[in-house]
Amino acid sequence: MKWVAAVSAVVILGAVIGVALLGGGAVAYDSPAYSVIETVGDVEIREYEPYLVAETLVGGGHEGAGNQGFRILAKYIFGDNRVSQKIAMTAPVSQAKTEGTKIAMTAPVTQEKQGDRYRVQFMMPSEYSLDELPEPNDPRIALREIPARRFAAIRYSGTWSTRNYQKNLELLLGSLRDAGYAPSGEPIWARYDAPFKPWFLRRNEILTAFEAPVAQR
Repeated sequence: MKWVAAVSAVVILGAVIGVALLGGGAVAYDSPAYSVIETVGDVEIREYEPYLVAETLVGGGHEGAGNQGFRILAKYIFGDNRVSQKIAMTAPVSQAKTEGTKIAMTAPVTQEKQGDRYRVQFMMPSEYSLDELPEPNDPRIALREIPARRFAAIRYSGTWSTRNYQKNLELLLGSLRDAGYAPSGEPIWARYDAPFKPWFLRRNEILTAFEAPVAQR
């Protein structure tokens, strides 16, 4: 039954991101705002502005956890939340009749290991404040603000396989260490595209927190 769950998750993710890309004539969508303050080979040192996320903690392996998290969070943005008239009036999102407020999809979808589980996040559209987001019906979902912070990031194309992820994670960590940076914490895996996009055109990223070289501290 695992393959059935995986296929279902891919279909949901494709629909979610497809709506963001094609729905309502839109061809662009929100992603976290950042500025590049330095480059280290293929690695960018970025300074991110604060942004809001809906997140959930799930078990499973590296690939399976992402599938499970997608399903949970996709239901929330498709309307599985408490109806808020304030949001319907002030934000350019569609309103379901009874299910709740529909929220526009953003990119990327991120995944970060925490203990023996994974934290999967959808960024919320920038027009919302934390108080304006509808409350999830699913208690497994939390809403919070991610503070401004710096990350080192590497961008790559290709499949979402664990093998491809590990290869590029090693490139990211190796480049940082060679330049005197000390990676810290768990890396974050970010995926920007729908499953139906050709694998060689996909935008994938891995981000990590770090300590700068001693001379820059």
